[in-house]
Amino acid sequence: MASGLIGRLVRTKPAKLTSTARLIPSRCTSSATESKPSSSGGGGRGSNLKTFQIYRWNPDSPGKPELQDYQIDLKDCGPMVLDALIKIKNEMDPSLTFRRSCREGICGSCAMNIDGCNGLACLTKIEDGAKETTITPLPHMFVIKDLVVDMTNFYNQYKSIEPWLKRKSPASEPGKEILQSKKDRAKLDGMYECILCACCSTSCPSYWWNPESYLGPAALLHANR
Repeated sequence: MASGLIGRLVRTKPAKLTSTARLIPSRCTSSATESKPSSSGGGGRGSNLKTFQIYRWNPDSPGKPELQDYQIDLKDCGPMVLDALIKIKNEMDPSLTFRRSCREGICGSCAMNIDGCNGLACLTKIEDGAKETTITPLPHMFVIKDLVVDMTNFYNQYKSIEPWLKRKSPASEPGKEILQSKKDRAKLDGMYECILCACCSTSCPSYWWNPESYLGPAALLHANR
């Protein structure tokens, strides 16, 4: 990684992280869950509780990163992991930090590691059942805070391949639009859909160990295009 990047570098597999809960309580429950009437036998009536273990690290509070537990009722939450994160931030812990924008798998902002696999939180469905869901930042990236990673090196690599259209010959008329045939457009199928979320690059071992010299899958795809 280039020098000068801030934050903590994530190099630990999610399964090996442990929750010490030294900065904030180890388990939170949303007010919506607490207010539900209980049935005989305990628990909220008709509730479907799910625990999310989320990576927490604050650069302003020196210390090791930790996994923080949050418990929410899936019946009072949207179906996607991003819905759960938004619910946690809005109702339980406003200090939780993550990126998001379109909520439709277009912008790539909410890329993170969910149960050991990189993906977009807005497109990853919450797995029902008692199993806990572990959410950590994209692996082998410097962490700015919580689930937010520093994308500087990734974008610099993308910029280095000059990913824009170039004329092979001077324009016949200055300022004239570059026309594209249907045949030429068809050649781009499968190469223009990349949204630069960095999920593929941060899943690649070659990118982990040689981020300065190896461009990674995303940049190479755009170079090929």
